[in-house]
Amino acid sequence: MCSSSVSEFSPSTSSAMGLPREFHENCRKSLEQNFLKTFYQWAKDAALSVTNKIIASHSSVPEVKVCNATLRLMYQILNWEFRYSKGGGTRASINVFSDGIRVDNALARKTECVIVQPGASWCDVLLSSSHVGWLINLYSSVRQKFDLEGYWLDCPVAVSARKLIVQLCSLAGEIFPSNNAQMREQHLLLLLSGVLPWIDPPDVISKEIEEGKSGSEMIDGCRALLSIGTVTTPVVFDQLLRSLRPFGTLTLLSMLMGEVVKVLMANSTDEETWSYEARDILLDTWTTLLASMDGSGGNAWLPPEGMHAAASLFSLIVESELKVASASATTEDDADCLASVSAMDERLGSYALIARAAVDATIPFLAKLFSDRVARLHQGRGTVDPTETLEEVYSLLLIIGHVLADEGEGETALVPDAVQSHFVDFVEANNHPVVVLSSSIIKFAEQCLDAEMRSSIFSPRLMEAVIWFLARWSFTYLMLVEDCNLGSNQLQSLPSRACLFTFFNEHNQGKFVLDIIVRISLTSLMSFPGEKDLQELTCFQLLHALVRRRNICFHLLSLDSWRNLANAFANDKSLFLLNSVSQRSLAQTLVLSAYGMQSSDASNQYVKDLMAHMTSSLVDLTNNSDLKNLAQQPDIIMLVSCVLERLRGAASATEPRTQRAVYEMGLSVMNPVLRLLEVYKHESAVIYLLLKFVVDWVDGQLSYLEAHETAVVINFCMSLLQIYSSHNIGKISLSLSSTLLNEAKTEKYKDLRALLQLLSHLCSKDMVDFSSDSIETQSTNISQVVYFGLHIITPLITLELLKYPKLCFDYFSLISHMLEVYPETLAQLNNDAFSHVLTTVDFGLHQQDVDIVTMCLRALKALASYHYKEKNAGNLGLGSHAAGHTDPNGVFHEGILSRFLRTLLHFLLFEDYSTDLVSTAADALFPLILCEPNLYQGLGNELIEKQANPNFKTRLANALQVLTTSNQLSSSLDRLNYQRFRKNLNNFLVEVRGFLKTR
Repeated sequence: MCSSSVSEFSPSTSSAMGLPREFHENCRKSLEQNFLKTFYQWAKDAALSVTNKIIASHSSVPEVKVCNATLRLMYQILNWEFRYSKGGGTRASINVFSDGIRVDNALARKTECVIVQPGASWCDVLLSSSHVGWLINLYSSVRQKFDLEGYWLDCPVAVSARKLIVQLCSLAGEIFPSNNAQMREQHLLLLLSGVLPWIDPPDVISKEIEEGKSGSEMIDGCRALLSIGTVTTPVVFDQLLRSLRPFGTLTLLSMLMGEVVKVLMANSTDEETWSYEARDILLDTWTTLLASMDGSGGNAWLPPEGMHAAASLFSLIVESELKVASASATTEDDADCLASVSAMDERLGSYALIARAAVDATIPFLAKLFSDRVARLHQGRGTVDPTETLEEVYSLLLIIGHVLADEGEGETALVPDAVQSHFVDFVEANNHPVVVLSSSIIKFAEQCLDAEMRSSIFSPRLMEAVIWFLARWSFTYLMLVEDCNLGSNQLQSLPSRACLFTFFNEHNQGKFVLDIIVRISLTSLMSFPGEKDLQELTCFQLLHALVRRRNICFHLLSLDSWRNLANAFANDKSLFLLNSVSQRSLAQTLVLSAYGMQSSDASNQYVKDLMAHMTSSLVDLTNNSDLKNLAQQPDIIMLVSCVLERLRGAASATEPRTQRAVYEMGLSVMNPVLRLLEVYKHESAVIYLLLKFVVDWVDGQLSYLEAHETAVVINFCMSLLQIYSSHNIGKISLSLSSTLLNEAKTEKYKDLRALLQLLSHLCSKDMVDFSSDSIETQSTNISQVVYFGLHIITPLITLELLKYPKLCFDYFSLISHMLEVYPETLAQLNNDAFSHVLTTVDFGLHQQDVDIVTMCLRALKALASYHYKEKNAGNLGLGSHAAGHTDPNGVFHEGILSRFLRTLLHFLLFEDYSTDLVSTAADALFPLILCEPNLYQGLGNELIEKQANPNFKTRLANALQVLTTSNQLSSSLDRLNYQRFRKNLNNFLVEVRGFLKTR
């Protein structure tokens, strides 16, 4: 019964009771504050009453089932999400918006670890009553009694006891007095002493498991270490074991994982065994301990013994990885040979944290391993098969890349604090371990420029690793601007940091290394035709990483190697064979590099020269008198597709310095684009490329254009939409087979996304405009294009297509944006189009995606506020769309605002949603109430009459009155009133939603 009660009111397992949410939450609150601890005490007492009989018995007795049930109940109670017991139970309000399903892990881990925070009131039952000691002794006694019984480790009572012990390892929060750290450490030490026999000595236990003993106890021991590591610091974690063993907990963790790694090396099988699970849990433990330390600077270094343990473990891990890499060279199973380096195993990130915890040892170790493998390659050239060694080099490059540098997505990558903070004795750059290791890899990579070396050593797979490493490394270390690369660590290691930061800067080896990297990039593009993954890595990661750093751009354009790359891009036919992603990325990169020119004029001329061949080829093609026949040739389709991808890449690289050249580039191909749209009306792939180029070009240009230039772009967009519509592009024939229908839907989905994005970009001109001209005229023109575009797109948007997440997002982004900027445009739509748009908004309101719901609410706010303001000014506003009407069958249809007022009130009062939506919903509800005050009053009265409980009826009536009258709320749609209504609505929902919503 106790277990059922706990289960019923736990958010993740509770059933639909059909009672008010407030009742359920009050039950939950009462259960937590008044009964949970009692239930736990009852369960503990029941277990105590049968413990002696279980220990004394030599066979299974009925009391074992009682003990197992109590242990399971205690574990279940500790899994409760404690809300009201914290802070002495002072938190009185209930959460009426969320079901309270929790996400405990701050770190992304494979292993579940729920932190238990029951509050200070639980101290007596969990800590002060020797409860933990009793549980540890119970398990130890029964374990010792049945030590020779192989089945016992997996019997229910043993499993339940271990789960409860592991759960108690993650006890945290107010249950421990803030001024009594010793109590926490004593608690953890007691648990660790009980868990030790499960995992120590690791070699003996792993041998027993390999001989047939169950591995469940060992795995639970690993989970216990993870739980302890989650609620404590690395230093405290390490010190816990020292009163029990002559070494720290980090050393035990290292020994334990080292043993697991050895087992994995010895049993190289695809079967998921206990060692795989143990490795993942232990890696999560290391990650938990080291992740925060890695970002907090050198003051958080591990103690010397811990650093030694990390170094020893890392060397064993690398040995294991190299063994796996070497073995993969002789196996035919390519399942583990990933095509792309960027998709490598996430374990490497955890390995890097372990290595950085002891960089003084691990980086020189990696440097020696890499040098040894390169030397072995050269010594055996022509006489020994290098495959195994090459696989080891491949693996080393990935490991070293993770150790030396972080991913660098988004913001500028920083040199890891551990790398900056250590090596304080190295003041000569040539001897700095990071410089030595980096230089050896760059020197090795440079050898691919030699044709003979390339053919004998540098396979496409190895080149992928080389390019990936250079991209990651160069974004972190090449031509550093020291002020921008200061990590959080600011220690006395300045001489060491200085030589690390200056060796690869522009005044030392930086420009030389940059030239090597560019030449390697060109080689990978020209000498490995058809290697899609290698070329994407080169274009999208390595070359793009170079131009993301502005100070590097100034040097790129002075290099002959970069000019050779640009010349090959413009003129070499082999680069036209790159796939679409690489074409686009390479064009974008080359245009972005124009930032390095001396002046804006020079930058624009550079872009013009770079793209001149592309634009002229399109112009010449579309001027051909036999274009219709010529355009259908496969090589011409490929050429057009390639050029469009390049134009799109250049358009997406628009910046103030190069905006003029990119604008003129688009201007020169306007007519060719419209001509190609007509010619390729049945080639969906080409149509999509045409649309995406226009989308990216308009997006990059529109905010900079003056009124007359904007008019040109708007007219071009109007012509494009007219051609798209006149040729029925995007419409689906109902006669297609199901397979063709699905393919057609996919193509239509892509086209519609592009058109939606185009209209959204046009709308944004009124929001972001850097031109000096008045926008009144162009606003009118833009609204006309958007109006026309909506007439084209609206019939094609179905609720089925809105199930595509990306299309759904773009569609509602346009609708909300358009209604905020041009609400009158929607009012001008015919009844069918208007009704269809509002039907989709209603569909969007009930989606799970918070962003989609937010955009729909913004659209409703814009629609209702437009109508209210227009009516107050004596205008029609939404006119017939807002008024109800009776159809020919005599059925009355209420107006659109009335319908959405009813929908939104139901949504707020009865449906599940995030609290983040309340403010946005208030902004939509306020003008809807002002537009339809009589309906609001009627709906409120209807809700009041439905309440059978007099108390609820009174509360609801008062709350509805306060919602629209309190807080000095007036009928003006200004910022202050919106703020007041948000506060009113939040108070209203807290007051009434709990008893209106059932569960």
